[in-house]
Amino acid sequence: MSLHLHSWPAQQRVRHGLPVAEALPPELEGFDRVVLVTTRSLANSRIAAATRAAIGARLVGETSAMRAHSPVEDVLALAALLRETQAQRVVALGGGSVIDGAKVACNAVWHGLLDAASLIASAVSRGADASGWDAASPVPRIVAVPTTLSAAEFAPHAGFTDLVAGRKHRGLHPMQVPVAVVLDPAATLETPAELLLSSGIRATDHAAERLCALERAPFSDAVSRQALEMLAVALPAIKRDPGDLAARGLAQQAMWLSVMGGWAGVAVGASHGIGYILGGARGVPHGITSCLGLPAVMQWNEPVNAERQAVVAGILGGTTRGATGATALRGFIRGLGLPTTLAEVGIAAAEIPGLAARWDGGPPIATNPRKVGGPADVEAILRLMA
Repeated sequence: MSLHLHSWPAQQRVRHGLPVAEALPPELEGFDRVVLVTTRSLANSRIAAATRAAIGARLVGETSAMRAHSPVEDVLALAALLRETQAQRVVALGGGSVIDGAKVACNAVWHGLLDAASLIASAVSRGADASGWDAASPVPRIVAVPTTLSAAEFAPHAGFTDLVAGRKHRGLHPMQVPVAVVLDPAATLETPAELLLSSGIRATDHAAERLCALERAPFSDAVSRQALEMLAVALPAIKRDPGDLAARGLAQQAMWLSVMGGWAGVAVGASHGIGYILGGARGVPHGITSCLGLPAVMQWNEPVNAERQAVVAGILGGTTRGATGATALRGFIRGLGLPTTLAEVGIAAAEIPGLAARWDGGPPIATNPRKVGGPADVEAILRLMA
């Protein structure tokens, strides 16, 4: 997307700081066929019970089968359920995988995609345009109730994974973005600490890579910096006191801001791109890929954007003399009890060349501030994670 074009996603409302019991019913008015999508870990949770109660008699179907990284098989099964129930709205309760899986499933319904081959063939490049959303809204659309800080609910694109090939693909349609989002801080209370905090580093990744991009925009700089300042306060507060709902609400606001720089056309870089490789090939969770990748990519990029990285270092507590973006990030991530090396997630140094060879030459690695010339450069970055 051009830096001379600012595009808003086709999202109508964000209801924030309210319990799901109060915020969700207005989003379902006028619809009597609603499907609830969540995960096995959330199916018996308090927030799932509250969500079912808020949907009420409109609930015509439910699945908790969506796995991490939105596998093709799970997406197709959800699409079949949406067709069978003639769903008008999909309530996606969970993290990025549930929300992305629901996006791709809706797209499959809209376009009659019935099998793995057609779904994979529908994947688009990461630079595709998502701004043409003035057509009639298709059915069904999503209302998202996120339980993590990945910010998938604010984007029209979605990742889904071919488990057989070990590759992650990208689906894109302007109407894939949820028509509405409910940010209930209590919805995050039952999310495991590592998952929640690492998804907060995913939000940090969204903001930091854009704040350190070579081609930036004032809007993106403003929201990215604000997001980082809020995350720098909220994530350690959640770590100290897991029951702090105010901190959780602040983190939700921050992750919302963290992705908005993308609407101004500012690209992310190699941390996001290498994360897609680690997720598709080795199943590393989205948030953890950012814990590993963001400091290493900052370290590799330092020759071209050290001045911008100093802003990130200052925000995240790297006030010691000579602190860099990489050292500040590693310290911040370690302070949350999260990993920063491949070894900590079971990936050996011997696997690095094979992982590097999976890069297809496209964005967002291709939009990294320091040019990535090929798999050898990807390998060099991965070795900084080892």
